Order: sequence, then C-alpha cells, then structure tokens
Amino acid sequence: MRVASYTAYGGPETIVIREAAVPVPAAGEVLVRVHAAPVTAGDARLRSGRVPRGLGPMLRLAIGLTRPRVAPGWAFSGEVAALGPGVAGFTPGQRVFGLTGFKGGAHRDHLVIRADGRILPLPETLNHLTGAAFFFGGLTAAEFLIDRAKLAPGERLLVCGATGAVGGAAVQIGRHLGAEVSATASHVNHPLARDLGAEAVTDYRDAPPPGPFDVILDVMGRLGRAGAWPLLAPGGRYVQITASLAEFLGASLRPVREGRRIITGSNKDDLPSMRRLVALHRAGGYTPALGPVLPFERLAEAHAIAESFHKPGNLVVTMD
Repeated sequence: MRVASYTAYGGPETIVIREAAVPVPAAGEVLVRVHAAPVTAGDARLRSGRVPRGLGPMLRLAIGLTRPRVAPGWAFSGEVAALGPGVAGFTPGQRVFGLTGFKGGAHRDHLVIRADGRILPLPETLNHLTGAAFFFGGLTAAEFLIDRAKLAPGERLLVCGATGAVGGAAVQIGRHLGAEVSATASHVNHPLARDLGAEAVTDYRDAPPPGPFDVILDVMGRLGRAGAWPLLAPGGRYVQITASLAEFLGASLRPVREGRRIITGSNKDDLPSMRRLVALHRAGGYTPALGPVLPFERLAEAHAIAESFHKPGNLVVTMD
C-alpha cells in the first residue's frame, strides 16, 4: 500500500509517498481501506511547523524537534477491509468514517484503528468525499457555538472566514440553531457563503460589517479583540479559533472584559462529539461543503492549497 510521511519541517516538498505492507488487524482492531481523506490547515501547520506566534516551541516539543514525528492525515472515510479477533459491530465491506487524531496516519491506502475508537458507520446521506471532510470543521464549529458560546435562537452571529472548513460548518450550524448569520469572505466566495446559509456577506478586505453581533466566530483570528470589540453587543462573545500564545493566555486569565467574553482554545474530538455532529447532519443542520478534490499522488499540491488558508470548502484527496 501507499503511505505518506514527512521528511522534515518545511514546504510541501517534504511529503513523500512510499510503499509499505498492508497491516494485519490485531484483536479488537479494524482494518479500513481508505477511500478519501481531508487535507486541512492543521495538516499544513504540522508539516511546516508554522503555527500562531508563541506556539512553535510547544509544537516541536510535542511532535519532534527536527521533523514532525506524526504521520499526515487525521480523518478518513473508507470501508472495512478486515476485522481482528473479537471485533463485533462492524462487517467487511461496511462504509465507515472516523478520526486517527493528532498522531495522524490517514493519508495511506489502509489503516488500522481500534473498533472501540473513533470510527463510526458512514451515514447513507454522505459519500466518501463528504465523509472524509465531515469532522474537521464540523467538530470545531459545533463545540464553540453550542457548548462554549451557547448561541441561542434569534441571536446575531458573524462568521469571519465563512467558506473554509470551520467557517462553512459554523454558518450552517448557526443557521440551524436559529441565529441570524452574517459572514465575511473573499468576493469570489460570496455565493458559497449565501448557499451555506449566510443572510449578509461582506468582503473581509473591506470595512467591517455593521454590528452589533451577539457572537463573532473568527476562524483565522484576523479581527482580534481590538477589531471585534466595537462589533460586539453588550454581553457578546468573541470566539477566536486561531490565537497566539499571548491571546490564548489573555483569554484564559481574563475572559470577561467590559461585559463581553473572549473564548478560545481547542475542541474535543471524542466519540460523543462525533455522534452529536452526525445527529446534527441527520437533522439537516450540517453537511460539509466540498472544495478541491485531488488524487492521492498529488498530496503535496493539496498541502500547498491548504497552506494558502484561502481554499473554498473542504479539500480532499482520494485513494481510489
């Protein structure tokens, strides 16, 4: 089978695809034949080592000082190829999707995952492309809007960066929760933002959209607290998905300022969160928007697109 790996921190040229033996599932494990996997901004950051200011040393301590000691790809969609001894609840040929998590390893033709791990049956309403794209943006948007910001029906939501994986999911989930959704995106992506459910769309390079808003979800952190504060209503919540170490510490130590709240941090990617997102999808609240789809052998090109942080929708590579 083909397996992707990183040779060093750096550009997309540090990705190599090599041949390896197909693994044999042990007791309690499932062998999945991968059909598709996303290539995300997170993949690009781990490969390059370029993360928000102040987080670089922490990243290298976690995954390697001289090269990333994690494998590319953290989500997948595919079918069950074989079962290890003692596995119940899955059958060969069954369509599945899930997460390999921070350690990666989804950018390959076959992967092994624990049957009681982060793997679920793929709903009939999703194909392998949308299944691969399903979790990255959706889990982030759902947790920050539902659990952290506690977005309520009738509230005014602004999504800054509304047509990528996280922003596109946030627009859909916000609309499903009954919020009035506004969005910022590049002019060429305005139709997509409206298709996802945004009622008003402005170009992020122009003047800020007129407020006030009860919740602002800032995917790339471009607004910052200084830009968000004048747009927030009293009691409003500013959700900063991408934050520097200083911004993260500031939000942790002093989350409430002038009656408004700053929310940042990371999200959970456990089975309960995954199941909730599937339930949101079945209720009509979320389906990932697809962007570029490339064959697996063009993985380095996919990384270059992801690294631009301007891709519309979700970027996916196919192993078929």
